[in-house]
Amino acid sequence: MLLHPQMLGTSRSVNLSRAALYEEALRRREGLIAAEGPLVCQTGPHTGRSPHDKFFVRESSSDRHIDWGAVNKALSAEHFRALHQDFMASLNATELYVQDCYAGADPEFRLPVRIITELAWHSLFARNLLNARAAVDSGDAGLDVQEPFTIIDAPSFTADPERHGSRSGTIIAVNFAERLVLIGGTSYAGEIKKSVFTALNYFLPLRGVLSMHCSANVGGSGDVALFFGLSGTGKTTLSSDPERRLIGDDEHGWSDRGVFNFEGGCYAKTIRLSADDEPQIYGTTRRFGTILENVAIDPHTRELDLNDDRLTENTRAAYPIAFIENCVRTGMGDHPRHVIMLTADAFGVLPPIARLSPEAAMYHFLSGYTAKVAGTEKGVTEPRATFSTCFASPFIPLSPGLYAQMLGERIARHQARVWLVNTGWTGGPYGTGSRMKIDHTRAMIRAALSGALDTVAYARDPVFNLDLPASCPDVPAGVLHPRATWPRPEDYDRQAATLARMFAENFKTFEAGVDRAVRDAGPRA
Repeated sequence: MLLHPQMLGTSRSVNLSRAALYEEALRRREGLIAAEGPLVCQTGPHTGRSPHDKFFVRESSSDRHIDWGAVNKALSAEHFRALHQDFMASLNATELYVQDCYAGADPEFRLPVRIITELAWHSLFARNLLNARAAVDSGDAGLDVQEPFTIIDAPSFTADPERHGSRSGTIIAVNFAERLVLIGGTSYAGEIKKSVFTALNYFLPLRGVLSMHCSANVGGSGDVALFFGLSGTGKTTLSSDPERRLIGDDEHGWSDRGVFNFEGGCYAKTIRLSADDEPQIYGTTRRFGTILENVAIDPHTRELDLNDDRLTENTRAAYPIAFIENCVRTGMGDHPRHVIMLTADAFGVLPPIARLSPEAAMYHFLSGYTAKVAGTEKGVTEPRATFSTCFASPFIPLSPGLYAQMLGERIARHQARVWLVNTGWTGGPYGTGSRMKIDHTRAMIRAALSGALDTVAYARDPVFNLDLPASCPDVPAGVLHPRATWPRPEDYDRQAATLARMFAENFKTFEAGVDRAVRDAGPRA
């Protein structure tokens, strides 16, 4: 019989406020207060997620639903039982912090979540990123309100691969039958956030709700836009638009009633954050209540240096969404009129904006392309293509085809326009070309959302099979066609052909399960 979280030792602080958690973090020397109020903490050797250390327990209730493979790896029930026993025993005399929260702004689909942490600042992280359960009306519907999904986070615990079935001393073990996640051997707080997302990606599609790794905002006329993209492509930056209201910056559901935010906060990258280019996000790094992860701080003056990447490129700010002045407090919106898929193409060959047919939308959603650049990850010395299915591969337990089918049906039903936007490089690859100007990207998105791109002429890109606008307000015409931005067009042709082949090779995984029209909508390798 598994031990339950309620059987932990009695030294627990439950639902402490932000101020109280600040005091606890300082008492325990977990961080420093920066000059203007944020709490600065370090995550140690784990400055990002550990996707190779994540496992799903193989048990009868979820076995037939999970898309088992290299991403969704199985952990036996016997290994989990031993892990759970040792995990709980290691915390028996430990001071712990509890936050009772919920995920999902729509009352019909809320998931109650109990977060139990070893570190006080992790409890503050959970409070910032989720929603306090006290705000939930006891009469609300939801996903089994009487039984929360529990996450226990213990960085001090070291897994034993032989006894626990882990890959290393770090483990993230998800047990849907027990509604329990155990996180050990890492202090990276993002594992808590993504464990909740993983749970919603499992439960909600089975109830007919599409779960999505995207940000969302809404214009003055109620026009909702979604922004899909992997880390570093601009989801948070581009959706935090002072001319539109922010619904959420990272995770949403799309039900028959519209879209709703999963979270109560934002988790934004801060490396080289600019007060001019990202004023709303920058402002959150200067106020009490925000957690800054791995951001450089002067130990004497307590001044921040957001340009310092000595610890990691993946510096982060975790703050309540209410810190964004023009956010949508309900976290809910209508059905989207626009769907934007973001990519940061370090090869410098994808267009800055292209209109996608419904078939091309499915192709690029299943592909989930972006590119890593030199210096952002150990061993990466040149641009490297990254394909993350549905822009969320590490977090989707079910078959990718299910999420893609649900998105396609909703795009068709609500006649949403779909766009591919490259926030990466132009005029050459990383190291030769230059990063897309954010002012140009914002102008293109503004034109797409306003309908200004509906009346311009389009030309078909012969390699990537995309429709490129001939003009766009406030954007030089030469920017819109990437081949024209390269000093030597023949170099562009070689690079474009290389990336097209990468797309084709990656998509072989999905060919048997999609319509021919979807397969033919991709690049022509």
